[in-house]
Amino acid sequence: MLHVEHLVKRYGERIAVDGVSFRAERGLTVGLLGPNGAGKTTTLAMITGLTPPDGGTVDVGGSTLAADPGGIKRKIGLVPQDLALYEETTARANLQVFGALYGMKGAPLTRAITDALDLVGLADRAGDKVASFSGGMKRRLNIAGALLHDPELILLDEPTVGVDPQSRNAIFENLAELRRRGKTLVYTTHYMEEAERLCDRIVVMDHGRILADDTLAGLLARAPAPNRLLVDLALEPSPALLTRLASIEGVRGIAAEAARVSLDVGDVLVVTPRVLQVLAAQGMAVRGFASERANLESVFLTLTGRSLRDQ
Repeated sequence: MLHVEHLVKRYGERIAVDGVSFRAERGLTVGLLGPNGAGKTTTLAMITGLTPPDGGTVDVGGSTLAADPGGIKRKIGLVPQDLALYEETTARANLQVFGALYGMKGAPLTRAITDALDLVGLADRAGDKVASFSGGMKRRLNIAGALLHDPELILLDEPTVGVDPQSRNAIFENLAELRRRGKTLVYTTHYMEEAERLCDRIVVMDHGRILADDTLAGLLARAPAPNRLLVDLALEPSPALLTRLASIEGVRGIAAEAARVSLDVGDVLVVTPRVLQVLAAQGMAVRGFASERANLESVFLTLTGRSLRDQ
């Protein structure tokens, strides 16, 4: 449905997007995951034709952006990061404006507005001014505006930023319904749990480049180890103790911050007794002990050497 090839965007000396390529197959959800400033929004802007690329191509359903920009825009629904709403008019009036921009009118537009409001759970607030809506309701109306012309491809740029948990779940339900209707979704986020929950394929971006493009299972396989032990010690460990812990069979990596030691391990049940035995032999008291599975944060750290939320 979407084929992006070697997209480039420069702003003076700064390269905001540097050779980005990825695909979104029909009916699936592709996530663009990365910290703020990774180039996700600029990439979406080039896909829609709002920002002209300095290089590369965009193909949507067999139409290229260069050859048929109008045709591509009719296939795309865009949910921007910044709310694009008229606060002093009603929800219905907002959607009438958006529909008119796509040349819709009369009964088809009325039906489309009704369907969109039903989908996002705002049918009972259709006649209310947008200024009276909560942040989450505005986000959902923003989504409704992108659906009126029944697009094949829907681009969502961090649609849950600043909303409460209940509204986030409502948006997730909306996206699940769009999936059931066979829509192709491209979803940008810097929230790992959203990418894990929503996406069939995840494209990891940083500094305008793609670092990885894979399924969740494929990305997690890139982590140093499938599991991690977190040990809170009574005292900050010495270099000698860290070296001893790192030499334990089954420990694939180790890091320490103050009195907390993090160990990347294969089998938690096998390695945990060995770690406790070494600590006991060294007379080191343990104040807390936990385990966790590898996640996208650990993958991003492996790829970049820094946390996903670092700037």
